[in-house]
This record gives sequence, structure tokens and C-alpha cells, in this order.
Amino acid sequence: MRRMNPSDIVVNPDDRPGGTSASPRAEAPRAKAKSKRKPPRLRLNVTPLQKLAGIGVLTTALLVGGAVLWRSGAPHRLARDTGAALLKATADSGFRISEITVTGRRRTPTGQIVTALAAHHGDPILGLDIGAAKDRLEALPSVRAAAIERRLPGALHLSIVERQPVALWQSGGVFVLVDRDGHQIPGAIEGFEDLPLVVGDGAPSRADELFTMLASEPKMAARVKAATRVGNRRWNLRLDDIERGMEVRLPELETEAAWRRLAELERNRGLSAKQITMIDLRIPDRLVLKSEQQQAAAIPQPRKED
Repeated sequence: MRRMNPSDIVVNPDDRPGGTSASPRAEAPRAKAKSKRKPPRLRLNVTPLQKLAGIGVLTTALLVGGAVLWRSGAPHRLARDTGAALLKATADSGFRISEITVTGRRRTPTGQIVTALAAHHGDPILGLDIGAAKDRLEALPSVRAAAIERRLPGALHLSIVERQPVALWQSGGVFVLVDRDGHQIPGAIEGFEDLPLVVGDGAPSRADELFTMLASEPKMAARVKAATRVGNRRWNLRLDDIERGMEVRLPELETEAAWRRLAELERNRGLSAKQITMIDLRIPDRLVLKSEQQQAAAIPQPRKED
């Protein structure tokens, strides 16, 4: 084995003392410093428009997914089943309907109230939709207003305000009770035969207007026995008797002023005592009267035989 000679060692220029290359000792700290550097972060060069588009895509995906889930009915079924289980638990704990009381009922059939309430003994009292039940009660023809009170643990109390008849409406030979708003009140008319009779197209819907006007002269209003709507424009009244009482023809305009004028004439001149059968107030500056004698004179008299 041959021994190595100095000629066998080849020295590169960079490895010579004073060369440009750093010594291993100098490189060590640099390498150590490089090893402590954090790995570079990945940066995406995204424009604001691209960010906005990405947010829109994500939002759309969430909405579509939620809609699909909602249309599947799963949330509804879950909420329904959970609610039913909770109501059953409350009923088992004693919160069930055990008593139903009603005040204010006079003409409304009990069966209609039970059907509108849609609640029965033993049902969970917390399961009753108070607002919906109130709307159903007020939809009954004879009910004007209703209130429902829950008296826990098991009582329901209903307060009903029924429609009050103010007149009889005659249509097609049939008599129907109506209230001030013109609502028809079903049922028998027994006990209300003395109410004023209203006749004619549009009469029920204008009943409130009529009775408000009549109330301005209470004594005269008490004598009104019938009111006929003429051409759905104005009123003819009958005082004291439906068939033989004095007829009052009111104008289409300034009706209340004409009604007050009639009351003043009755107070000052006593028209009823003068056998007046008709008074026409349709012309403001003129008064037309008709008496029993004028009517008799208008009837042709039979001729005497020779």
C-alpha cells in the first residue's frame, strides 16, 4: 500500500486560505440561523371581487341546502312530534281541560260554541290556540265579540258579547233580525216583534246610519215602527203604526236636518193630532202635507141612481 504524497492533494482556489468561500466555522452560525426561520406562508392573491363571489357561493349553498332540508318536512315532523310529546307530558301532569264555562250567551246555540272552540274535556289546556279559537267564535253569526281565559290548571272561561237586534228586516216575505251593523242574526224572532221593521234593498247595511240619525230625537225615534229604503238612496218612515201610521218622506241629502225639522214641527204644532197621514220633507224650503180628508176626496165616489 502506497503512502499518500503531498502531490496527491489537490486544493481548489476557493479552499485556499483568504479565499471568498467562508470557513466551515463561519457557515455554521448561518446554517443554524436558517434552521430557525419559520416556513413560508402560502399567500393567495385574491381580489375583493373574488372574495365577494366566494361568499355568495357559500351563502347560496347554505340556503339551497336549508331549503332542501325544509321541503323534506323533517324539521316540521321533529317540531310536531316534540310539541306533541311536551303537551302530553303537561296533560299527564294535570294541565288538562276539566271545566268550560260561558257567560253572555243568550241566543247562540251551545253546539255552535263547542264546535268553534274545538276543545274537549281531557285535552291539554296549553295546547289550545286562544287566538284561533277567538276568531272562530267571532265568526258565528250571532257573536259580536269573544274572549277566552285560561284558568290553570284545567278551566277555560269564555266571555261572549252577542249581537243585539235593533230591527226586523223583511225580505221575500221572511223576517230576520239585524243589528246596528246590518248583520243578520239567525234564529226565531219571538220576543222582538215590536222592533222597527226595515224594508228594501240595502236597508240592513244602512241600519246603523238610520238609527244613529233617529237617536238624535229620542221621543220621535220611539214612534218609528217601520223604515223603507227607497231606491237604496233615502228613507220613508212610518210612525206609530206600520200600516196606518203617518208616513214621513225623508230626503236623500241632509237627512238628519230634515228629521230634526220634523221633531220641531211635532213639538210646536202637534201634527199627529191633526190627522196628517203624510209629510214630505224632501224639499228644504217647502213642506208637503196630506190629511185623511184629502185622501178621501181623491177616492171616486159612486153616483146616485136617478
